[in-house]
Amino acid sequence: MMAASDASAPARLGALAAQYDAILCDVWGVIRDGESLIGPALDALVRFRQHGGRVCLVSNSPRRAPSLERFLKGMGAPDGVWDAAVTSGDATHALLSRFGAGPAYKLGPDFDDPIYAGTGLRFSGLQDAKLISCTGLVDYENETPEDYAGLLNEAAALGLPMVCANPDIVVQGPGGRLLYCAGALAQAYEALGGTALYAGKPHTPIYELAYDALAKLSGETPPKARILAIGDGPATDLAGANREGLDCLFITGGINSGEISWPDGRSPRWQAPDLVW
Repeated sequence: MMAASDASAPARLGALAAQYDAILCDVWGVIRDGESLIGPALDALVRFRQHGGRVCLVSNSPRRAPSLERFLKGMGAPDGVWDAAVTSGDATHALLSRFGAGPAYKLGPDFDDPIYAGTGLRFSGLQDAKLISCTGLVDYENETPEDYAGLLNEAAALGLPMVCANPDIVVQGPGGRLLYCAGALAQAYEALGGTALYAGKPHTPIYELAYDALAKLSGETPPKARILAIGDGPATDLAGANREGLDCLFITGGINSGEISWPDGRSPRWQAPDLVW
């Protein structure tokens, strides 16, 4: 059960490690920023594993886990940082597959298309679609949700459900600029009365994947009191940890600036500007 906040001083993972058997670690804003990997954060996870802990990356990326791992390796991530990875893309793939074969309106860049492999869905126009699958803004570096107002209004009038493959509202981009994610479009769609469906953080499906991944590593899932969630998203990482009954080490850097609004008024047990050992 989550303890009261112990966040009076910046937390270091090295001082907390003995309390936990496993970590569920966010990616963007924790181990990488908008441009590069964050060396001290990677080192902290390596050291946790050297002390016998397990690390599962839990990302709201619409990529499938193998693609995310290749991406991080391509950026220069060394061996020994994590044991497993799960993504919103994995959880969303399962959700899309449950819709069965048929027409879907694709909202997102082409490089996200691998999420559809094996779902039986085929792309169509709005009028023929039975759902919208949203992985993000097509030109995420330049567009905003306002650019999609007409499309979202039309879809809402048709009563189409939207499957959102990335619940994040924003992510840190190059130069620290905040870029809109699929969650921003889903939020705008819900404001129009549309229905949005999610499988990533803070929702249960992605955590179930993470617990399964931990169980495969050691034969059983550690008690929740022995699992630490690490992330920088109040409405995703912290809200998800709160719902799951997990302690959270909240990273106050990344996408956060100014005063942070804690979900449901529940602050994290631990806080730090960056993940360090």
